[in-house]
Amino acid sequence: MTTLRIAQAQMPVCTDRKKLTQALETLAQQAVEGNADLLALPEMFCCPYDVDCFPVFAEEEGGPLWQTCSDLSRSFGIYLSAGTMPERASDGKIYNTAYVFDRNGRQIARHRKMHLFDIRVKNGQHFQESAVLSAGNDVTVFETEFCAMGLAVCYDIRFPELFRLMAARGAKIVLVPASFNMTTGPMHWELLFRSQAVFNQMFLIGTAPARDADSSYVSWSHSIITDPWGNTISQTEDKEELRITEIDLALCDEAREQIPVLRHLRDDVYSLKERRR
Repeated sequence: MTTLRIAQAQMPVCTDRKKLTQALETLAQQAVEGNADLLALPEMFCCPYDVDCFPVFAEEEGGPLWQTCSDLSRSFGIYLSAGTMPERASDGKIYNTAYVFDRNGRQIARHRKMHLFDIRVKNGQHFQESAVLSAGNDVTVFETEFCAMGLAVCYDIRFPELFRLMAARGAKIVLVPASFNMTTGPMHWELLFRSQAVFNQMFLIGTAPARDADSSYVSWSHSIITDPWGNTISQTEDKEELRITEIDLALCDEAREQIPVLRHLRDDVYSLKERRR
């Protein structure tokens, strides 16, 4: 099987759990009706992107929202990339965490955002995730019936080493729940997704929240899919939308065969080693 259909839910952030559950059920139903294999949610779809809110909305792995996502994927028989949510670990640390569930509702991946979003752009955006959040330490690649997939979160995309490590572990798709802002989005959103896709000859799936101009953090939105040749094959605007895109994994094999970048790496001169924990 070389093709799969990906439904990206560019949805508004929703903090009311009853309304959120209803919205997720509607999105899953629409995705299944569109013959989608995987439904992708945005970064912090359940919590305002605000450091003061992360501890308030944080739940443990296996908590109520985690269970809702697991039940949803099982009920609709669809893979679910459950965006990110604040996770409170057993030691009290809080992470920006992405989960993926298979068609049976089983968690098959967890990625704690590795690179924390601490920036201060002159005359633009400033933010400090590290004031509340802790950084994850794992390169996340997992198996599906389609191919190996990787998982990263937003600011992680600015670090090419992480994506090269995922490619080295066989990933042909990387799911990236993300919420760039009105400063970094126009400058770098599409550029980063295209560049990481072409450098590693893989598909990148970037899913963002719908824009809310009245929120404390305004998302650039523009959920995107880029292919192994560096093309943007899908990109939304800023409004709420469920976008279904079919991708052909044969493009990865074609790109890697015709321009064999990964085979031409000079390990005798330089190397990138993953630290095993």
